[in-house]
Amino acid sequence: MGLSADLEATEKVLSTADGIVSESLATASKRTNGGKGIDDEQVHCERLAYAATELAAAKDLVAYAKGAGASDPAVPAMAAAFTGEFALRLAGQVSAHSTEFGVSDSRLAETLGSADVVGAARAAVSDDILSAIGRHVIEQRGVNHSPIDDEMAVMTRDSVRQFAESEVAPIAEHIHRNDDLVSDEMISKMAELGFFGMAVPEQYGGGGMGNLAMIVTTEELSRCSLAAAGSLITRPEILTKALLKGGTEEQKQQWLPKLASGEVMAAISVTEPDIGSDVASVRCKAEPGEVEGQQGYLVNGAKAWCTFAGRANVIALLARTDPDPAKGARGLSLFIVPKDAFPGHSFEMRQSSGGLLEGKADATPGYRGMHSFTLAFDNYFVPAENLVGQDKGLNKGFYLQMNGFAAGRLQTGGRATGLAQAALERTAEYAADRKQFGQPIGDFQLTQHKLGRMATHIMASRQLTYRAALAMDADESIALEPAMAKLFSSDVAVWTTQEGQLLHGGWGYAEEFAISRYVVDATVLPIFEGVKPILELKVIARNLLAG
Repeated sequence: MGLSADLEATEKVLSTADGIVSESLATASKRTNGGKGIDDEQVHCERLAYAATELAAAKDLVAYAKGAGASDPAVPAMAAAFTGEFALRLAGQVSAHSTEFGVSDSRLAETLGSADVVGAARAAVSDDILSAIGRHVIEQRGVNHSPIDDEMAVMTRDSVRQFAESEVAPIAEHIHRNDDLVSDEMISKMAELGFFGMAVPEQYGGGGMGNLAMIVTTEELSRCSLAAAGSLITRPEILTKALLKGGTEEQKQQWLPKLASGEVMAAISVTEPDIGSDVASVRCKAEPGEVEGQQGYLVNGAKAWCTFAGRANVIALLARTDPDPAKGARGLSLFIVPKDAFPGHSFEMRQSSGGLLEGKADATPGYRGMHSFTLAFDNYFVPAENLVGQDKGLNKGFYLQMNGFAAGRLQTGGRATGLAQAALERTAEYAADRKQFGQPIGDFQLTQHKLGRMATHIMASRQLTYRAALAMDADESIALEPAMAKLFSSDVAVWTTQEGQLLHGGWGYAEEFAISRYVVDATVLPIFEGVKPILELKVIARNLLAG
């Protein structure tokens, strides 16, 4: 059987699943008082958040298959297969947890369990269909040629892909194995091409190209190296969004052109050694003080997991400015902390006033090239004008940072999709070239089936992330769509890299094959920018249940 899909039947399956998820969300909203009592039903709320995220991915993939994706014969089959797989899995979850979902057995039987829905879903996920998708992937060597209904995004993808393959790919393995820092030469090349200012408005020296072009750029850079290029534009993007949301006009004029040009590289410092996802409990203090006649703040405390802190010229620091811990999120402010750039795995920044900032990189199995630092501030002075928003920004830093985090999560959707795409390409190439039992392993049905499912989920990840980018273009304050893109795409990256490693057999564990790097790089994706369970409960479920 070749590639085929009945999109009309797929839409019926999708509509039915949509109805069940909507009913279940309404039930959970009532039971949790609009999400306020979410902690009493964490297990089910996590389950429901993920189902809603997969539903969103299915909707976006089906919409794409009916539009621009219709020119690729594999895309409608992918849309049908992904939707069918989701609907069948959802039916199983509802059956197992009918009380929590609030869906009776009779209601399930007449919806997801009806003969036409089950029949359409089963046909879409048949072994023959997924194997046919896999054969198509092998023929294409896994390369992503999917159409984009945006001329600027297409041009961006082509130019960034050429740059990444010629400049990033040759150095990626060396940086990973030697835990080297991304070079200033690479930063300069990326700056010349405008990668750091793609979403910065033109009046502040950026390209004003919007989030879709930026995400396509992130995806293509991450496809060649997550740490040596793909993550470089995330940190300035987070600070950019915070400045655009709450910075003064003077601060925007001062910092945005420098961020857009790459003159200033930024690090983001929120997490503390004893504080991870509970950002409102940040304890690092910034107290008013005067140094050499200049008003400002003295920072004291520790921070952790501050990626790129050594090389960065500034650190976007979230610190407590209201000493009352009961104020929680309402007592935090966001500062732009200047520092010198340091190339190594540790640094020490001493001020003439005696202030000290020390940093030490933590060793990690993957995501190398930027280094994540534990920091110690000791009476480190920050000028008053570097409080984002100045007087109006005092104790508003949490909300500015969360806006920046939404941009970071969107970026992670792009990074994860690019990394998963790399795994697909390397695995498709290996399947075509590697022979066992007298034939290429890509001739075997199981290999084809696995590649077909990998490609299908990656395409869903891509369309969910692209849609989130367009949604953020329309409204920069959104939180739900970027969080969904981050959640789903990160899981897809972890799973596809590991599937690719298994299809490589023993060589998948050898450092000379890039797939081994992809596996360790992918494991960080569900952790940063909001660890998976917190993202599901505190962002996605809370938004959905609030109504």
